[in-house]
Formats: sequence, structure tokens, C-alpha cells
Amino acid sequence: MSKADIDTYKLNKIFTTPIPELSAEQQELLNEVKAHRTTPRDVRFPTQNQANHCWNRYNEWLLCMKSTKDEEGCKGMRNMALQICPSIWTDKWDEERDEGTFAGININK
Repeated sequence: MSKADIDTYKLNKIFTTPIPELSAEQQELLNEVKAHRTTPRDVRFPTQNQANHCWNRYNEWLLCMKSTKDEEGCKGMRNMALQICPSIWTDKWDEERDEGTFAGININK
């Protein structure tokens, strides 16, 4: 069974009606959605509550920024933090970092 056959099989299990012919733009969007991945499972955080996992991912991104000073190179870590953390938390932490009151890693020192 080829990868295309497996993908079709998976889609047919989800959708009962056949998938209509897609335009190039729609196909591009579908491929983007299929390629989107969330942060991988971390064995350090086995419980359903992922608050500590969120906090660690955010601070791991800051640690990367502090040690490498390469914003583009740390972009993947930032994305993992944004995927697992509620946006209200990351927005608050970003504001606290700007104000100098963030309790986590300080990248300006």
C-alpha cells in the first residue's frame, strides 16, 4: 500500500463522502494542515495537566535565545511553546519579559 493509498484510507475513515476535486490553493492549504505538528510528547510530563510542560517549553526557547542569540534558529522551539501553551499565558509572559518582571529565564543578562 503506497503512502497516497494510506492517506486516502485515513481520510475515508474520517469523511464519509468523497473528497471533491480541490483547487491548487485548496490543495496547498490541505497540505499545510496535514504537515502541521504539535509539540512532541515529553516523558517528563506524563499527566493530563500540561502546565509544567508549557512552562518548560517556553523557558527552553528563552534558553536557546540566550545561548545562541539566533532568533531564526530558535523559531522551532518558540513554535512548540506556542502550540502547547494557552496564548493568554505566552502573551502575558512576553509582556512581563518586556517589563523586566518575568519569573523565568532572562535573556537580556
